[in-house]
Order: sequence, then structure tokens, then C-alpha cells
Amino acid sequence: MKIIHYISSISLKSFGTTTFIQSLCSELGKYHQVHIVTHYHKDAVVIKNCSIYFISSNLLHGMKKEWKNILNDIKPDIVHINGCWIPQCAYAQKWAKESGYKIILSPHGMLEPWIIKQNYWTKKLPALSLFQKEAIKKADIIHATSTIEKEHLSQLNYNQNIMIVPNGLDTKDLSIKSNWQRKKKILFLSRIHEKKGINLLLEAVAIKKETLKDYSIIIAGEGRESLIRKLKAQAKILDISNMVHFIGGVYGKEKWELYKDADILILPTYSENFGYVVIESLICGTPVITTQRAPWKDLINHHCGWWVKAEVNEISHAIDDYLSLTSNELKEMGMNGRKLVEDSYSIQKTSQEMIKLYQGLL
Repeated sequence: MKIIHYISSISLKSFGTTTFIQSLCSELGKYHQVHIVTHYHKDAVVIKNCSIYFISSNLLHGMKKEWKNILNDIKPDIVHINGCWIPQCAYAQKWAKESGYKIILSPHGMLEPWIIKQNYWTKKLPALSLFQKEAIKKADIIHATSTIEKEHLSQLNYNQNIMIVPNGLDTKDLSIKSNWQRKKKILFLSRIHEKKGINLLLEAVAIKKETLKDYSIIIAGEGRESLIRKLKAQAKILDISNMVHFIGGVYGKEKWELYKDADILILPTYSENFGYVVIESLICGTPVITTQRAPWKDLINHHCGWWVKAEVNEISHAIDDYLSLTSNELKEMGMNGRKLVEDSYSIQKTSQEMIKLYQGLL
């Protein structure tokens, strides 16, 4: 089978979507002919077992010709489009569809209700009218990563042919932490973005600041400088600046060590179709607190974390629960989380599910 994935960027800083492409295509490429078409970024990640093509991003000059040349040369069985709201994604899909190719569209959470509401009148509605609604309607299959995302996509009522394949992680070279003695480190690791709910985390920490006075709250990730300044100002107002450390983007080996060094990961998100950082933390043996805006009821079902309302008091209560645990209880949660990822979210398992999705469409 010949598969082309189109994605606007495989930048290291694109987090979840790049991680998805890197993991999935590397695994798919062991069994099928996989090609990735994207646009140039100086910090593009390395992806094994596939061919990567960097084409023009200029819709008027270059992109259409280069994209169609690749389609004509490869003649793929499947064209898999990754992303929404970017005109290049919609037009890459349109031109492939016009050439008779089967299309799968992965929104990667970009069609979640919270996201659509942001700048709706100035950005989302014009994009829907010009290209995005048509792209959703014309896709042969919409790929959702969770039941929650499928429900939200179905509610849009643009295309009901929605199939679930969860994201996966290549676990074979990732070790678990060696001990669960408290290091008094609470970790947030993701993009610095309004939807991630970092403001909720800061407020919850402020409620517990006497109990957590010896703790470090590590905020790892990149984002707009204006938002980072706003969050630092909030920490100052809440009188927790001495506890909160914004350390910027962390990647590669340093990222995995950060997960292992933390006592717990908190993702206080307002909107998440999946949440890659959850499985990354669990595979390292670090329990997770996240909100019910993310599809992670598994944290409760498998006793490896907390799944609470996206409210300050709920996050604060979860922190209380975490603080009440012994190191042996934290170890048990850590081992449970590792097993959950290995059993249900390994890239080997999810890539086979994706292959079945492709074969079903063909």
C-alpha cells in the first residue's frame, strides 16, 4: 500500500501533530510505502522508514504544481490530510480529491468546540465559508482519536463517516522511573496556550501554597511571549512566583528525564482531543491529573491518575489526593499507567488499527 501524509509542518515545536506523524509514519513505513509531504522548517524532525518532500507553501505560485507532481509520481492508494484551518491543508485535499484519490482527514483536535469558538467571527467563520466546511464534507473518512472527539465531530453534522483510531507511542526504548520518592516537583509540559488551562493550575497551586511551599511547579513548553508574561504576572499576583518556573521548550532525552523527575504531571486543559503528554508521562511511571475536557477516563479506570472538572477547586482537591499518597502507592499508580499505555496505546497497536482503516476505505 502507498500512503501520502500531508501536514503543514513537522516542526519540533508543533508538539502533538508532529509526534503523531513521527510515530505513526515510522511504524507504518516498516510494512508499507509511506511518504510525507510538508513545508520547510529549519527544526523539522527526523522520521524513519519514509520519504519526506518539502514543497512550496505558496498557494498561488508553486504548491499546486509541486503537490500534483508528487501525486502523479507516487499514485498513492491513500492521501491522509493532517490539520484544519490552514488553507494549504484544504487545498492539498481538494487537489488530491479532484485527481481521484481517497482522502482521510485527521483534524487533530482543531475542530473541538472550544477551538471553534476562539475568534469565531473573525477567523473561524470566514475559514469555514471559504474552504474548511467543504474539506470536512468531501473527506472519505474523518479520523478521530477518541470517543469525545468523535462526538464533537458528529455534532458539527458536516460528515458522519467518522472512525476512531487513538494516538500511539513507540514504547520499546522508553524506560520507567527507578523510584517514586517525592522530589517535590509538579510538571506541566505542553504548548503554552490559552486552551491548556495553565491559569487554572496557578490558581490551584495558590490555594495550596502553604502545603506546597517546598515544591517546584515546572512549566515546560513554548508559546507566545505575551501569554507567558501574562501567566508570570498572574503567578506574582497569587504570590507563588518563587515556586513557579517557566523553563521553555524541552525536547528529546531532556524531556523524558523531566517526566521521570516529576512526582506528577498536571494538564489542566480546557480542550483536548487526545493529549499526547498524558501517555508520555504514564509510560515514564508518572501519574497524571487532567480535566474532563480531555478523553482520559482511563486514568480513573486504571488507577493511574485523576480526571476532574476543569475547575480550580477540582484540581486543588486532586492535588490533595496526590499529596496523601505514600511512595508505594505512587509506584503502584506509576506501574498501572505504564501497563495501560503498553496495552492500549503502543504505536504498534494503533498503527495496525490505522492500516485496517486504510484497507477498509480501499
